[in-house]
Amino acid sequence: MKYDKQPLYYGGQRHTTATTFQDIDPSTNQPLADICKADQHAVHAAITAAQAAFPVWSTMTTMERSRILLRAVALLRQRNDELAVVETHDTGKPFSETSAVDVVTGADVLEYYANLVASGGLNGETTQLRPDAWLYTTKAPLGVCAGIGAWNYPIQIALWKSAPCLAAGNCMVYKPSEFTPLHALRLAEIYSEAGVPPGVFNVVQGDGAVGGLLTSHPAIAKVSFTGQVSTGCKVAAAAASNMKYVTMELGGKSPCIILPDAELDNAVDGAMMANFFSTGQVCTNGTRVFVPQSMLRSFEQRLLQKMADIRPGDLMDPNTNFGPLVSKTHHDKVTKYIQHGIETDKAKLLAGGLGKPTLPATVDANGYWVKPTVFTNCTDDMLITKDEIFGPVLCILPYADNRPGYVEKLVQRANNTTMGLAAGVFTKNIDLGHRVVAQLHAGITWVNTWGESPAEMPVGGWKMSGLGVENGRKGLDNWVQNKSTLVEMGGAVATSFSKL
Repeated sequence: MKYDKQPLYYGGQRHTTATTFQDIDPSTNQPLADICKADQHAVHAAITAAQAAFPVWSTMTTMERSRILLRAVALLRQRNDELAVVETHDTGKPFSETSAVDVVTGADVLEYYANLVASGGLNGETTQLRPDAWLYTTKAPLGVCAGIGAWNYPIQIALWKSAPCLAAGNCMVYKPSEFTPLHALRLAEIYSEAGVPPGVFNVVQGDGAVGGLLTSHPAIAKVSFTGQVSTGCKVAAAAASNMKYVTMELGGKSPCIILPDAELDNAVDGAMMANFFSTGQVCTNGTRVFVPQSMLRSFEQRLLQKMADIRPGDLMDPNTNFGPLVSKTHHDKVTKYIQHGIETDKAKLLAGGLGKPTLPATVDANGYWVKPTVFTNCTDDMLITKDEIFGPVLCILPYADNRPGYVEKLVQRANNTTMGLAAGVFTKNIDLGHRVVAQLHAGITWVNTWGESPAEMPVGGWKMSGLGVENGRKGLDNWVQNKSTLVEMGGAVATSFSKL
């Protein structure tokens, strides 16, 4: 498959540049498209277009903005499969996943915020201080904001950022990941077709240098970034130097805790979802799976049995549920971690390992394939249990469940990480599940499930895993600035000077 040259998009129009870079299909290692790369002039032009659009968009009523955004929701849903095919080619994720998750969940968030602002989600509060004095608060849009997307859920992340941004009355200049940029132009043109005014949503493609131009530009009021911790720290530092608002959705090394009374099949299903969905390229993955010694052998056996249901293959085949990694760079990184787990950490390899999985003869083996891999008898000090691998690598960490106080010790181990994005607990004892999850240092938590993140659920990390939240009512607050006003009804200044 080969796509046309992908231009930039700002001011409601396509713009080409002389400099391009290649987008690669991860399933074949072949070029997908030439992508126009933004330079300083293009970034400034996109920001200028957004500045020009801001007075128009921000002064529309919330109902007017809502109607337009809901038309975009309808277009996204009408074109779900078409957009999902693009996501499959760009990311290497099976169509069975992109058609059911990626576009759908992004459209859900856009619909949620369109309805929220129309129903008073941007209203402030009113307080009567005295019989003749009132205090009220209002919320105002920030202005022109930058969205910097990630490569693992391209269109979903673009919508998670643009939906509350636009619903609140802001304008956005969006930079997709250079590894998965094909969705961006399509989303921009869907917004335009729905009636979003020119300049409200703009697209500039490129690498980290383009993101740096956005982050440092004085006209940008906020930067919303999704990506790895190290890059997020640099983006946040650059934004803070100019007092910009930031939302950072970064990485994790999340614990998935199996308590001794957990239902075996549900626990194994949860661990698989937390490690192999999207070929393990999910920031909330529960890659540290804590399993009680009393259940360890049965857990391992059931896990191996269920791993037979992982089916790599033709990405457009509805039976395929496992694809390649997104790029050669990432494939090399994940492979090195697997090798390190085998050779240096000396972890017991239960399944997978180095090399490619068995593929049908019709599938191009030149893609960035890896085997779904399981290490067991892991310890807390191994590199594979400390670093975020971001691939299909599950680490089983056994714990002794026959000693008093083992739950407290388990919680301490789970929290022993600099990151705090997600965590989950599997148990039949719901009261215990609540008590354990309340002690885990993570911003996104689950009990007896893993991974679901509906539009209504605020998501964001603790510690080094991020700043601010996305989605839910709290997510909208991250795209506005607040104003407090005190009104003296009688017109008299409250002062003690008259007594002098």
